[in-house]
Amino acid sequence: MNPGNLFEASDPPTQGERFETLLQHRDLIVERILSSADTVPTEFVQAQDEWVLLVRGSAVLEVQGQAKTLVAGDYLFLPAGVPHTVRQVSDGALWLAVHLHPESAAGEGG
Repeated sequence: MNPGNLFEASDPPTQGERFETLLQHRDLIVERILSSADTVPTEFVQAQDEWVLLVRGSAVLEVQGQAKTLVAGDYLFLPAGVPHTVRQVSDGALWLAVHLHPESAAGEGG
């Protein structure tokens, strides 16, 4: 298997976010997320646990009604079923997201 590079082709989209799967194995999915500053806040309530690391940039997340300010290097665990919204993000923010799916759901493609 060839190595990858997290920073390769990491220009942000002009609007919103771009999600790319870096690894999918059994119940684990690792994603790279690239954000533009022009992102519409959307609430997520996911069936899987998620751990996110903000690799580059800054962001404000709302988790269960509480604002969480993140800067490069900060990480956060989001348990399944917990509502969260990206309220604000710097242009070019780069995230690494690790999703731990229930075993049956991951086998269905994510």
